[in-house]
Amino acid sequence: MIFRLDERLIFPDPELAEPDGLLAIAGDLSPERLLLAYQSGIFPWYDEDPILWYAPHERCVIYPEELNISRSMQRFLRKAPFKITINTCFEDVITACATVEREGQDGTWINEDMKVAYINLYNLGHAHSIEVWQQDELVGGMYGIPVGRVFCGESMFSKVSNTSKAALIHLLQSGNYDLLDCQVHNDHLESLGARMIPQKDYMALLQNNIG
Repeated sequence: MIFRLDERLIFPDPELAEPDGLLAIAGDLSPERLLLAYQSGIFPWYDEDPILWYAPHERCVIYPEELNISRSMQRFLRKAPFKITINTCFEDVITACATVEREGQDGTWINEDMKVAYINLYNLGHAHSIEVWQQDELVGGMYGIPVGRVFCGESMFSKVSNTSKAALIHLLQSGNYDLLDCQVHNDHLESLGARMIPQKDYMALLQNNIG
């Protein structure tokens, strides 16, 4: 069953999501609703109205201790080819995530309303970005929403090879998080150590971080 949200600040139980993870439609992208969504294991994912809210029955995650860095990548990073910063240009990162072309992907789900909503969250201190620089050029990065020691990754981009990987590795080696929530599976994330866990296990981790 797919639920239609109204002005009330509530979500249905994530366990009631459809097999593809779709749980609810409509609502808004206010900071209060977005934060409640992430704390409830739910995230928005859509390109045109209405807003679609997902709660997958399996979650793609990376534990820091399971991060897989290839030997070639380790050698590459030891050369310190990039400068990495945190929260210095969130708007530039989300704009790049929305506009940088990706192989096999047509368009983006980061529409203007999503950009405005997440920039607003950042300005309120609830969203973070990791930036990767080559000289003075922003060449890669990622952004997401922390829920305690769980980082809910939203999107990443690369203009130069290995820069999104460098951002992800930096995040997981920072010691600030016990889990990176990648939301949905892809082969690139799996190569870095991502695996699927049941929704109930993910929800238990979230509850430990907001309880």
